[in-house]
Amino acid sequence: MNFGLSEEQLLFKQSLRRLLEEQCPTARVRTVMDSDSGHDPVLWQSLADMGVAGLTVPARFGGAGLEMLDLALGAEELGSGAVPGPFLGDALAAVALVESDDEEQKARWLPKIAAGEALLTVAYGEEDSQWDPAHLSARAHGRRITATKPLVPYPAESQAMLVAAREDGEPGLWIVERGAPGVGITSLKVVDRTRRLSAVTFRDSPAVKIRGGARALARSLDAGAILLAADAFGGAKHCLETTVRYALERVQFGQPIGAFQGVKHQLANLACDLEPALSLWWYAAHAFDRIRDQSERHAALAKAHLTDLFDRAARECTELHGGIGFTWEYDLQLWFRRSVFDRSFLGEAAYHRERAATLARW
Repeated sequence: MNFGLSEEQLLFKQSLRRLLEEQCPTARVRTVMDSDSGHDPVLWQSLADMGVAGLTVPARFGGAGLEMLDLALGAEELGSGAVPGPFLGDALAAVALVESDDEEQKARWLPKIAAGEALLTVAYGEEDSQWDPAHLSARAHGRRITATKPLVPYPAESQAMLVAAREDGEPGLWIVERGAPGVGITSLKVVDRTRRLSAVTFRDSPAVKIRGGARALARSLDAGAILLAADAFGGAKHCLETTVRYALERVQFGQPIGAFQGVKHQLANLACDLEPALSLWWYAAHAFDRIRDQSERHAALAKAHLTDLFDRAARECTELHGGIGFTWEYDLQLWFRRSVFDRSFLGEAAYHRERAATLARW
C-alpha cells in the first residue's frame, strides 16, 4: 500500500510553491499586510487561477472536485510562505456549502468561489473563545439573524458571510450578503497581520437559511482544524529550515553557532518532533473524506498537536536567532505571529484535546 502523495499532488505542491516564490516573496507579504485591507486581489486571482480556491468544489460547479488532503496540501504551502489573504475563511465557506443540502446556494456561490470571482467567509466563533455549535448565543428567527461574532476573517472584502447561529435550540448556518441592513463591521488590531479579523454584529439582519446547515457547520469546523494544522506544519517547517541555515552561517567565537552542542540539540529535537507530525494531519485530512466516523476526533487531534508544535518551534527558532530574531525587520516574526493565530483560531489546543478525549469516550 502506498502511503505517499500521488504524482499529481506532488506536482501541485511544487507548482504552488514556485508561484508563491515568484509572486509572493516576503517583501510582497509585508506590502499586503501593511495595506488597509490586508488583501491583494491580484495575488488571490493568481491562486484561484491555479485552482486553489476550487480544489474541493465539485466539478459540476467549476471546481477540481478533489479531497481535503489536496486542500490541506495547499494550506501547507501557504503556511510555509506566510501568504496573506482570505484563503481560510473562503475555504471554510466552500466546504460548508459543499457539505450542505442546499443545491440553490451551491449553484449560486460555488462557481464564483472556484473562479475567484467571489469571496465568502465564515462567522462562527463567539465571545470567550466559544466555538462549540451547541453553545452558540447567536439566534435566528425565520429569515432574520441577531448575533455578535468577534473573530470573522475578511468580512468587508467578502460578498457574503456564512453565520453560525441557533434556531429553536438547533445549530445551523445562514447566509448574510454584503450590505445587508443591521450588519456592523469593526476592524481589529491582530497579532498576525497576514490574516485579518473583524468583529461583526448582526441586528435583525436579513439572512437565508442553508438546508442541512447543522452538518455543514460541523464538517466545516473539522475542515478548519485540519487546514490550520497543515498551515502550522508548513510554518513550523519553514522556521526550522530558516534557523538551520542561520546556524550554519552565523559565526560566534570563531565557528558557526550550529557547531555548539546546545544549538544542535534544540534543532534536532524540533526536527524529531516535526517530521512524525506530518502523518497526523495527513491522516486527519484522509479521514475527512474516507473515514467520516473518525474524522471529527482526528481533526481535533491534528489541530491541537500541530498548532502547539508550531508555537513552540516559532519561539525556539526565534530565540536561536538571538536578538535579531525579535526584530520587526527580520522576517521570522511573520511566522511567530502566524503561529499565534493558528493556535487560537477555532479553539486552543486544550479545547481540542478535551474534544478528542470525549469523542474517544475516555
